[in-house]
Amino acid sequence: MILKQISILNYKNLEQVDLAFSPNMNCFIGQNGMGKTNLLDAVYYLSFCKSATNPIDSQNMMHNQDFFVIQGFYQTELGDVEEVYCGMKRRQKKMFKRNKKEYSRLSDHIGFIPLVMVSPSDAELISGGSEERRRFMDVVISQYDKEYLEALIRYNKALQQRNTLLKAEQEPDEELLSVWEEMMAATGEVVYRKRCEFINEFIPTFQTFYSHISQDQEQVNLTYQSHASQGNLLQLIQEHRGKDRIMGYSLKGVHKDDLVMQIGEYPIKREGSQGQNKTYLIALKLAQFDFLRRTGSNTTPLLLLDDIFDKLDASRVEQIVKLVAGDKFGQIFITDTNREHLDKIMQKIEGDYKVFSVENGRIQERKGEEA
Repeated sequence: MILKQISILNYKNLEQVDLAFSPNMNCFIGQNGMGKTNLLDAVYYLSFCKSATNPIDSQNMMHNQDFFVIQGFYQTELGDVEEVYCGMKRRQKKMFKRNKKEYSRLSDHIGFIPLVMVSPSDAELISGGSEERRRFMDVVISQYDKEYLEALIRYNKALQQRNTLLKAEQEPDEELLSVWEEMMAATGEVVYRKRCEFINEFIPTFQTFYSHISQDQEQVNLTYQSHASQGNLLQLIQEHRGKDRIMGYSLKGVHKDDLVMQIGEYPIKREGSQGQNKTYLIALKLAQFDFLRRTGSNTTPLLLLDDIFDKLDASRVEQIVKLVAGDKFGQIFITDTNREHLDKIMQKIEGDYKVFSVENGRIQERKGEEA
C-alpha cells in the first residue's frame, strides 16, 4: 500500500497541510515540537481510526477549532486508488469513510492499511506495565486476523460487565455472572491461542533483526505468559470469584497476559543499557513489519520511523540505515532533528525520495539543492 497524498485540517498543530509523497522514502526534518510527529500521527490515524499518542479524539483538534479532517489517497499493489476520510466535529461522533462510504463499525477498517510505527513512546513497552505489551500483540494480530479482533472486543465487553457486577454493593446475580464468565473463557481461549501462534512465529524474526543491528553483541528473548496456560480458563475464573468480589475486579484472564523481555538471561528492563533498550524496541517493530508483510492482507505495510536514532551508537545507526534502505521495506516516513542521519539513508537509496522541512505546523517539500 502506498500513501500518495494527504490533506489535513486542524489536527493538533497542523492547521492546513496538503502533501504528495514519494512511494519510497519521505524524510521530515525539523526541531522538536514543530509538528513532525503530528504528521506521522495523522498517517497512523488513517490506519487505526485513532491517534497513537492521545486516545481522546477531541483533544487532537487544534486549539480554538471545532473540527478536524484527515484525508488520505492510497494506491494498492494492483494500482487501485483508495480514498480514506476521517472527520470529527466537537461534541459529535467521528466519521470514517472509505471511498465515500461510511463504516458502520470502525473495527471493519482495521487491517485495511497495515502500518508499523516506531517512536520514542515505545520505551513504555519495556518500562511500562503489562498493558503496553498486550497492546503490542493486539495491534499486530488485529491487523491480519479479524477473528482475533472480534474475540478481543467480546472478551473486553464480558470483562467489563463482570467487573461491574463484582463492584456492585448487593450480591450479584449468579446466573448473570456465569454468562459473562463463560463469554470471557470462550473468547479468552481464542485470544490465547492466537497470541501463542503469533509469538512462536514472531520470536525468530525478532531475534534475527536484533542480531543484525547489534552485530551479534547480545542475545535476546521474548516469553509469553498467560493464565490460560494454567488449564481450563473458565474453571480458573470461577475459582477466583470470591477473591474477585472482594477486590471488585477480575484477577484472572487473558487481560493479565504479559511478555517477558530478556537480554541474555535477565529482564532487559533491569539490565539493558539505553542503546540496548532502543535496539530491542526497533528490532521488535521491524519484526512486526516483516510479520505483517508476510501474513497480512497481501500488502506491504507503511513504516513510520519517528526520531529512532537517538541514544544509538554509530555502528547501530549504520546497521538500521542499511536495513531500511533495502528492498524489504515499502513506503517509509522518517523524522529526525539531525540532517546527517537522513543524509546517510538517502545516499543508500536507489529509488526516489522526498525531503520536507517542518516548522511551527507548516510542512514544505524541499526542492533541488534544498533537499
